[in-house]
Amino acid sequence: MGLILGIETSCDETAAAVFDTKQQKILSNELFSQTSLHEIYGGVVPEIASRSHLEKIDIIVSEALSKAGVELDDIETIAATNRPGLAGSLLVGFCFGKTMAWAKKKNFVGVDHHAGHIYSAFLRDDNVCRFTEFPFIALSVSGGHPSLYLVRSPQNYELIGGTIDDAAGEAFDKISKLMGFGYPGGPIIEKLASSIGFEEFFDFPRGRKMAQSLNFSFSGLKTAVLYKLVELGAYDFKSGLNKEKMTDELAAKVASSFMVCVKDIFTGKVKLALKKFPEARGFALVGGVACNKYLRSELQTYCEKLGKFFVSPPTKFCTDNGAMIACAAAHGKIEAPQWDLDVFDDPDKSMNR
Repeated sequence: MGLILGIETSCDETAAAVFDTKQQKILSNELFSQTSLHEIYGGVVPEIASRSHLEKIDIIVSEALSKAGVELDDIETIAATNRPGLAGSLLVGFCFGKTMAWAKKKNFVGVDHHAGHIYSAFLRDDNVCRFTEFPFIALSVSGGHPSLYLVRSPQNYELIGGTIDDAAGEAFDKISKLMGFGYPGGPIIEKLASSIGFEEFFDFPRGRKMAQSLNFSFSGLKTAVLYKLVELGAYDFKSGLNKEKMTDELAAKVASSFMVCVKDIFTGKVKLALKKFPEARGFALVGGVACNKYLRSELQTYCEKLGKFFVSPPTKFCTDNGAMIACAAAHGKIEAPQWDLDVFDDPDKSMNR
């Protein structure tokens, strides 16, 4: 297949990468993060995200080609994320990639965002793609779409669980905002929790009604944290945050209890998934939340106790990136016709193969 240019613009990162299918290696991986543009609002603003993608996409793609030491004419296939994500953001990268492919008569494929995260599990620190053992369970925790997959082979993966309401990453952001901290919430919550040792000070709910389901629900957990803050006088429904009551110690205890709760939810789903699919030989944690060192460490320890392997990509491949899209295009089962407009059919639709 030669060289593949992967483009990712599903949310708030403008990313592009070049993948060499002969060497099975990422030659470049360029990214612009919009975090500073959205942090003042406490979350991603779709219109701002789309405008930023429009401003940066040409620059990022040019940098990816330059860093790889290739020209656009050298590229054989262009791949771009087509779902799920913010519609406006997706359209920028998708249309940019498809237009280049049309103008230069290149192959073009649309890639599901979650497929990209699954394939990120095969990317290593040396930028080489190496397959792990099959089959395995993959937990993709990215943005608003946490999902569980049974990965039987590089071309065969099946959705076995997903969120029914809020996502884990969304809960991190909202709880951080409730306590008066910034965006994104993941690194902030982890830092607060680490300062006090990742202990459980408050008994937050684990979603016991869903204990036998592979689906996720985080709305109850988010609400429980809110009411605990109200109970302790640190938050009021009318006046909002009480900064005097929201001490550093309380914030750390809430963050720590929240982190332990999320860990328990994830390990519970891993246990259930491995029980339902005993043929699975291991587990992969992928997506932005996989940057969380505590969750990675706890899940790795849990899997090793069960005699299963654990894998998670390097941090540079956890957040949204073009490398995972290019890798998925190289190895994935891309079902959409190359020039069918329906390749971009529904930004809210996630793959289920």
